[in-house]
Amino acid sequence: MSITKSSGDSFAPLRQPVFSVLWAATVLGNTGSFMRDVASSWLMTDLSAAPAAVAMVQAAGTLPIFLLAIPAGVLSDILDRRKFLIAVQLLLATVSVSLMALSYMGMLSVSALIGLTFLGGIGAALMGPTWQAIVPELVPREDVKSAVALNSLGINIARSIGPAAGGLLLAAFGAAVTYGADVASYALVIAALIWWPRAKDADDALSEGFFGAFRAGLRYTRASRLLHVVLLRAAIFFAFASAVWALLPLVARQLLGGDASFYGILLGAVGTGAIGGALVMPRLRRHFDADGLLLGSALVTALVMAALSLAPPQWLAVVILLFLGAAWITALTTLNGAAQAVLPNWVRGRGLAVYLTVFNGAMTAGSLGWGAVGEVAGVSGTLLIAAGGLLVAGVIMHFIKLPSGDADLVPSNHWPEPLVAEPVAHDRGPVLILIEYHVEKHHRTPFLHALGELSHERRRDGAYGWGVTEDSADPQKIVEWFMVESWAEHLRQHKRVSHADADLQGQVLAYHSGSEKPVVRHFLTINRPSEE
Repeated sequence: MSITKSSGDSFAPLRQPVFSVLWAATVLGNTGSFMRDVASSWLMTDLSAAPAAVAMVQAAGTLPIFLLAIPAGVLSDILDRRKFLIAVQLLLATVSVSLMALSYMGMLSVSALIGLTFLGGIGAALMGPTWQAIVPELVPREDVKSAVALNSLGINIARSIGPAAGGLLLAAFGAAVTYGADVASYALVIAALIWWPRAKDADDALSEGFFGAFRAGLRYTRASRLLHVVLLRAAIFFAFASAVWALLPLVARQLLGGDASFYGILLGAVGTGAIGGALVMPRLRRHFDADGLLLGSALVTALVMAALSLAPPQWLAVVILLFLGAAWITALTTLNGAAQAVLPNWVRGRGLAVYLTVFNGAMTAGSLGWGAVGEVAGVSGTLLIAAGGLLVAGVIMHFIKLPSGDADLVPSNHWPEPLVAEPVAHDRGPVLILIEYHVEKHHRTPFLHALGELSHERRRDGAYGWGVTEDSADPQKIVEWFMVESWAEHLRQHKRVSHADADLQGQVLAYHSGSEKPVVRHFLTINRPSEE
């Protein structure tokens, strides 16, 4: 595939033929998905008026993403992404064909609707990390950020068109036709993926298997304190903000007295507001940092929920939801950008999958929780409770600052190849690595502090155990040790160390007083011969 040179502007990715075709197909596919979701949410209000049942549709769509995002991120790294995406699109098309047939025959029930929505959520879970992962394949490196922004813009274009079109189709022709339009959109996406002339993945002697890649992703997530901050901020925000999404069908029908087409208009207003928010985002970033933007999003979302609880006139509700869309896209791009900024390329898909897991877990738990609260407090009362909680949480979380994300995460490749007497099988392990330092007594405390910071890097890049010991005969001789599950994983660890990690290692080495560099030794597990 040929990629032309970038001109550097925001719309430069659209000059890449493959990106522009797939981007247009994605917009159409997402438009169909929003049409399907509108039909499903509105049909549930016909089948059951209970807030818990209506909220269950939202939960059924997000729960699979919570459960499967991490495995999906692993699959996107080890499978042919084009074929994988085609298979997922076929799954989603099958779900919509089933919904179309059942609604046409009048056989759609609460359980069938929730079950098929759950299957659609599985497809969305498998597709999300892979769509993000293919972006660097479609555009030059300098255009990746612009391509990501265009993908977000495309989703919100679909959000502004799909719900309104779905509501109109639903009101005029019924659910079967609405689901049929979604099926047609999948056909277009599949055709674009089949057309995509993607090069075959190159063979890599150190390529990861599913379970090894899965463990590596979890190890990184567990050890990355910067990512923990992003995940915490996301979980708190979306858990409270999910109330407006879970109860919006009931807001449209019960509080505002609208029909299916009006519900679609409300969702279209959210999408339109998101497009407006995306356009003014560069201007806002010149005046506010990421923490300020996220606090503003929380305040605006809380005010929107409080205003909707008062059952405003329909025209005013549409205007109010424009602000919700702007606040929502601001929060999404701020948190997603913070997650992207702290993840190196080798684990980006898996790290973003963890972020998606937290996002959808918060949305799922929030939807179920606010649905249960709605059974007791009613729709208006629930919106007021959620608004108050989001307001308080937004102010508190503002003091837990998001990471700046300015570290250089490009691999430094500064580790020398490990010395071996003979070739070592890649699957042999575990491997024990010992690094021997000589540290003078007055440098001991700052050295141990720096080494403690370095331990997070060791664990992120592949170590599952880490420690530090001293020589009983010579306390100035300090040995750092860590364990890696296999020789191949340690070789991958060599390729994962970034320039920021190299700087941190330089701080540790500054306290080493030996005339030579610290001695590094690698010890391999010996399998004892079985006794006869």
